[in-house]
Amino acid sequence: MDEPRTTSPLHRPDGEPVRVLVVDDEPDVTDVLAGVMTGEGWQVRTAADGATALATARGFRPDAVVLDWMLPDLDGLQVMRALRREAPGVCVLFLTARDAVEDRIVGISAGGDDYVTKPYSLEEVLARLRGLLRRAGLTAESAGTNWLTVGDLAMDEEAREVRRDGVTVELSRTEFELLRFLMRNPRRVLSKDQILDRVWAYDFGGRAHIVELYISYLRKKIDAGRTPLIHTVRGVGYVLKPESR
Repeated sequence: MDEPRTTSPLHRPDGEPVRVLVVDDEPDVTDVLAGVMTGEGWQVRTAADGATALATARGFRPDAVVLDWMLPDLDGLQVMRALRREAPGVCVLFLTARDAVEDRIVGISAGGDDYVTKPYSLEEVLARLRGLLRRAGLTAESAGTNWLTVGDLAMDEEAREVRRDGVTVELSRTEFELLRFLMRNPRRVLSKDQILDRVWAYDFGGRAHIVELYISYLRKKIDAGRTPLIHTVRGVGYVLKPESR
């Protein structure tokens, strides 16, 4: 039987866990992000305003900061500049509701490394952070590859490329994030609520029918004419697993 192969957890070159500071004045945002990052094995601290973020960063020395653009005291650009004065190499991922092209240009031009707008996919936030940390040379991996592999299905997370039995599969952004979550949890039955929490916005509203719809989209692209990888567990959820041999 082929065993699923996934990427190894990221850690710092000294073997210590990756450190991430999450800065947002919405407790629901910081709680959800801190929870999923802790599940990745990372050390996480949170802050609800710019002054607390800067004070926390001095002692915590984060490798990356997920930074809300609009804070109650300082704006994200001010916080980023202050962080960079003390730690020039820290990765900064802006998280904001401001999605105008002009705002993105301002954030990136000012020194931000990447930009994710609300509502967002938690899987996308994690993937962006992994990519930033790898490219900055701030992390190492125990072993493995940047590809996720389950049976004959393979995904390059950074290149956003998916192949089934060597054939490229074109996916929308949401389809890609849904498949990424399934592939990072092979053989594990995932409920609709778990999928909503990780793939859709934290405030999406719990509309489980959207999961059913996108699972059907994925099946048409991933499983059509092939041995199915995506399986329904009635009354529970969905599971991605390769054919047993």
